[in-house]
Amino acid sequence: MSTMSRLLGVARSAVTYYGVPFRARRLEQFYSQFVHEGALCFDIGAHVGNRIRCWRGLGARVVAVEPQEDFFRILHRLYGRDPSVTLLQRAVGCESGEATLFISERHPTVTTLSREWIERIKTDPTFKDVSWSKTAQTNVTTLQELIEHHGLPEFIKIDVEGYEAEVLGGLSTAVSSLSFECLPVVRQIALECVDRLSQLGDYHYNWSTGESHRLRGNDWLDSQAVRELISSLPERSPSGDIYARVVGV
Repeated sequence: MSTMSRLLGVARSAVTYYGVPFRARRLEQFYSQFVHEGALCFDIGAHVGNRIRCWRGLGARVVAVEPQEDFFRILHRLYGRDPSVTLLQRAVGCESGEATLFISERHPTVTTLSREWIERIKTDPTFKDVSWSKTAQTNVTTLQELIEHHGLPEFIKIDVEGYEAEVLGGLSTAVSSLSFECLPVVRQIALECVDRLSQLGDYHYNWSTGESHRLRGNDWLDSQAVRELISSLPERSPSGDIYARVVGV
């Protein structure tokens, strides 16, 4: 049953991120405001690699980090021969070392390094059928180490299921723009991300919901305004992403 659950989970992710007509074109249109030809991008939590495909379509170089073995194999098969893509099978956190990965085989998009996050989201009916039945050890690096080895990125996507604040805790250099996931039921994580970015630079913020690939705000918000926005979201409202960019970019 474990093997079947794993295969179903992998298939679900592949269909979700590659099987929707016109999504690739919409994704490129969206990211073109952040990513330009020749830019370097970090994909933290690359999963099946649809962001890699998008950013390569825009002419960017990509460093993609993914700790799950099944999905790293997919990434290697799809992008392993591209000299402009660097694939790393590991996680990202506030310090380098080793950590336990809590794996949801049937719902691999919610595999996480955070046991606390699992306990908190179990109260959300959306996750009532989700279980984390397997663990694995994974190597952990930091954003700052990635920058030292690969250069300063123009954009970083962080989608690591409750570990976003830890990822930003390992960054000590302001980057032009980035995104991190926001789930209202655990909104404190997003607030911690805003606090960390405020320590690094003068950032303004916007947001999108789900896989809409569309910024919701007509204007970019300062750190206080985005904190108020995050705090005001109804607990059962859908997840989304917060986008941050340095003022003047």
